[in-house]
Amino acid sequence: MKRRTFIVGLGSAAALPMAASAQQSALPVIGFLHSGSAASFAPMVAGFLRGLAETGYVEGQNVVIEYRWAENQNNRLPAMAADLVRHQVAVIVGNTEGTLAAKSATAAIPIVFTSGVDPIRLGLVASLNRPGSNITGAKWFSVDVSAKSLQLLHELVPQAGTIGFLVDPKFPTAADQLHEMQEAARSLGIQLRVLRAGAENEIDTEIAAFAQQGGSAFVVGDGTLMVVKRDQIIARAARYAMATISTFELFAASGGLMSYSSSSIDSYRRAGVYTGRILRGAKPADLPVEQSTKFDFVINLKTAKALGVTVPAGILAIADEVIE
Repeated sequence: MKRRTFIVGLGSAAALPMAASAQQSALPVIGFLHSGSAASFAPMVAGFLRGLAETGYVEGQNVVIEYRWAENQNNRLPAMAADLVRHQVAVIVGNTEGTLAAKSATAAIPIVFTSGVDPIRLGLVASLNRPGSNITGAKWFSVDVSAKSLQLLHELVPQAGTIGFLVDPKFPTAADQLHEMQEAARSLGIQLRVLRAGAENEIDTEIAAFAQQGGSAFVVGDGTLMVVKRDQIIARAARYAMATISTFELFAASGGLMSYSSSSIDSYRRAGVYTGRILRGAKPADLPVEQSTKFDFVINLKTAKALGVTVPAGILAIADEVIE
């Protein structure tokens, strides 16, 4: 059984002053626009910096990165995007919500996205092979793994006739995730209870209400809120002794019971590579959207023991990683 250590170095998470020294202004500037928080997405930023370094760019040495974190207040993103455009950064890197704000702000500055959402459906690119505009990036799979997550949780707790689905209704893929989950629930012959939480307080309210109705297991959907508030979700699951699985790859490593996901960290690394290539002259329209095809199923046995959950040997056998 392998164990994994996550390096969470951020580089400089706080934005450097735009009007810096002449030496700094001579360096290319990357605008990093994100709907989440620096602390919650530290492993992803570390992945981005690794990818950037693969092309010869190191933050603080030959490139400046201006970080803009909306702290899950998406109404702040348009002003942040406009500020980066006004200061004519060389490239804007964004997550799903950050990229949508950047797209509305500029059609000239190259934009590199990192997202679990289909970029064609969002209108970011014309096709995966030929993006066709100032936008390209890297995609991982989120909606696509929701149904599999439900199946794995059902195999762990087959006695649970109703399984919850915690979803942020404001996230761009919420409707797609819900459709996939409902289809999967029908095929498995179980009831799906939708727990809609678009804010921190709603997470507590929805989980508590589900527990009072006898709920014992729920799937955590994709979305920035679910990543930022993962510790809160894990704590509430522990309080009510609920089995959980998330499509976010670090959920189990953070103390959740299980996670099944493709690698968003790898997608951020790929976005870093593309950003470096663009700084060296490549055009986004000529860079096909990259997709992370590596999937990992992780089980936290320490959490299972604390919850009083026995993990069947069959599930342990298919796990890519077991945390003890």
